[in-house]
Amino acid sequence: MKFAIVDVETTGSKYTEDRIIDIAIIIHNGRSIEQTFESLVNPERHIPEFITQLTGISNEMVASAPKFYEIAKQIVTLTRSCVFVAHNVHFDYGFVKQEFKRLGYQFVRKTLCTVRLSRQLFKGLPSYNLDSLSKYFQIQNHSRHRAMGDAQVAAYIFEQLWAKNTTILQKNILDNEIKAPNLPPKISQEQFEKLPEETGIYYFYNEQGNIIYIGKSKNIKKRVASHFATNLQDKKSIPFKNQVADISYELTGSELVALLLESDEIKKHTPLFNKQQRKSKFQYGIFRKKNREGYIELFIDKINHQPTKTPLIMLDRYETAKRVLEKKVSDFQLCQSLCSLYTSKQACFNYHVKLCAGACLGKESPESYNKRALQAIDSFNKYARKSFLIVEQGRNEQEKAIILVEKGQYKGWGYIDKWVSIQNLEEAYSYIKRYADNRDTQKIIRTWLKNKKIKIVYFE
Repeated sequence: MKFAIVDVETTGSKYTEDRIIDIAIIIHNGRSIEQTFESLVNPERHIPEFITQLTGISNEMVASAPKFYEIAKQIVTLTRSCVFVAHNVHFDYGFVKQEFKRLGYQFVRKTLCTVRLSRQLFKGLPSYNLDSLSKYFQIQNHSRHRAMGDAQVAAYIFEQLWAKNTTILQKNILDNEIKAPNLPPKISQEQFEKLPEETGIYYFYNEQGNIIYIGKSKNIKKRVASHFATNLQDKKSIPFKNQVADISYELTGSELVALLLESDEIKKHTPLFNKQQRKSKFQYGIFRKKNREGYIELFIDKINHQPTKTPLIMLDRYETAKRVLEKKVSDFQLCQSLCSLYTSKQACFNYHVKLCAGACLGKESPESYNKRALQAIDSFNKYARKSFLIVEQGRNEQEKAIILVEKGQYKGWGYIDKWVSIQNLEEAYSYIKRYADNRDTQKIIRTWLKNKKIKIVYFE
């Protein structure tokens, strides 16, 4: 077994946006170093000043250096049949994979992280970063934050890990490898290997070409492997595996788009093996309607009793829904009768204690009452009745994914070039494919909107 110990220096920390400027590879057989490779790389973009201060690599230094595609074949050849080793392997492996992805090549290697292994084999150290381990192992690094200097330190740490416990190290290699030991009998290894390690949805088909399962993942290949790596003694998994005769996928780039597309496709195709997975713990919802007199009414009902209506909020129990609605009535001085919390045909209790302005008796006009009712409705979701785009990563560096919501209703999604700026709703509609709004899409979007890092473009 051979190991490619790799370190890269980059223009920043985001592998989807930044580029490699320095790479070093040390080929190790577990006992000694066999070969080394290092090269500056022209990132074809400006190197930020703070990166130059950190690494000592300037724009002038990389101006005449080879571009990544010019050294790509060497990297593939050098690391073939090797385990990819790095100190925080997610970073270095992610950048190398992304560079190859830009070239249209899928770079796949087994991986091993010396940070994680150091934690297992040298427990109790105050820190496991490269500087701390250098100090612990008394390693001199005269080229810190240069690829070869850091790779040499990582190689020494790797040797110490190998000497400490080769068995644990080899087990971790197997644990980290994307494995498919139990592929269904009708799925070939070649089919599996062609699956992408990217975000999107995937489909399993039976021999008749019928879709029997739909799923989504940030790493399609890894997720598909997990389906087939389950215990063969599991009686439920055997019929499922035996029926899988083909696999397809659709890349989305955005995880949110994958969630929305998965939800829509499951409703459209009703796959056999998605039924149990899609049972929701949310059984009750708070809904709205307008009565004959023009007053907005809020009411609690089972979600499956209102299949064509989107609830303002979904809850697991009736008692929970009732408490939520009672709080809204109190906060916005709503009428108990118009909120299904008082059954008498006379004035509600709150009217007698001057907490209701008399909408239940027609003493307050629908216009006046509905203003507060709409405020209460908006409070269930701060994005309710607003129109906006959620802007996400697209399927490649040159595009963005957009999800359109108009007046609180999900309208669909699409892709735009990364430099395009959408100014209004009409323009947004020209880029999206329309999709149905329902309680599941509302739940997906509301949950996603809780992420404060997302980009939102509002429309008037």
